[in-house]
Amino acid sequence: MPETNSTEFMTDDMTDIAARRYRTIFLSDLHLGARGAQAHLLLDFLKHNDADQIYLVGDIVDGWKLKNGWYWPQAHNDVVQKLLRKARKGVRVIYVPGNHDEFARDYAGLTFGGVEVIEEAVHETADGKKMLVIHGDQFDIVVRNARWLAFLGDWAYDLAIVANTWLNRARRLFGVGYWSLSAWAKMKVKNAVNFIGDFEKTLAAEAGRRGVDGVICGHIHHATIKTIEGVLYLNTGDFVESCTAIVEHDGGGFEIIHWRTTAAEREAALAARRVKALPPPRAAAA
Repeated sequence: MPETNSTEFMTDDMTDIAARRYRTIFLSDLHLGARGAQAHLLLDFLKHNDADQIYLVGDIVDGWKLKNGWYWPQAHNDVVQKLLRKARKGVRVIYVPGNHDEFARDYAGLTFGGVEVIEEAVHETADGKKMLVIHGDQFDIVVRNARWLAFLGDWAYDLAIVANTWLNRARRLFGVGYWSLSAWAKMKVKNAVNFIGDFEKTLAAEAGRRGVDGVICGHIHHATIKTIEGVLYLNTGDFVESCTAIVEHDGGGFEIIHWRTTAAEREAALAARRVKALPPPRAAAA
């Protein structure tokens, strides 16, 4: 699926991106309450993208981090308020909890501020496909059977995020774009590649077993759209590093939105426009 071209939605004066509306938006792994959460980019995404319905596919709030120390800056609160505001305006908001916010599973079947909390969902697309919507941790052997190892992996991921932050600060000084250390490791470390592949096959097999056309999940922070043995597999990615979402268009087709890339392209375009708007330098006096 093609990535969104940010320049396509620029207004004439290029001061902003016009809001884009979709049939459905799927977001997961926001990890609000964790220092790595990209709340400002997420707010930017929610400002410029809307839908008839929004699925929050787990790990929206990072209860694991909040247990170890309270961290909740205003931007994280703004994200919650933005989602509640959308619900008040008629957007159907469905919250499917994950392992980091598993406390919310105790409230499945209830509605809070217009947000429906459910264990899992079956979403029907505009063209009639039935998609299982589930976070995916239920099919992660490490999370289910070796919880201590899952916490250790979470700690290692946090360490990679910190290293990545400093690395990208250095890259910006040299005018080089964002690069993800953990995403690189996922694609280069054999065990990580095998884990991702096994996870994807397991989720696709579960969707096939339930007789639906596909599955939409999160959990592993690796956005993709693919077909596995005739089953459509979609992963929303995350809003910690990749800052991705899945959207459904009016015709039922899906697309990955890479919002970090979109925001960077917009800033570059605005910077170029500002440079062009500067008055020409005055000629030196003879």
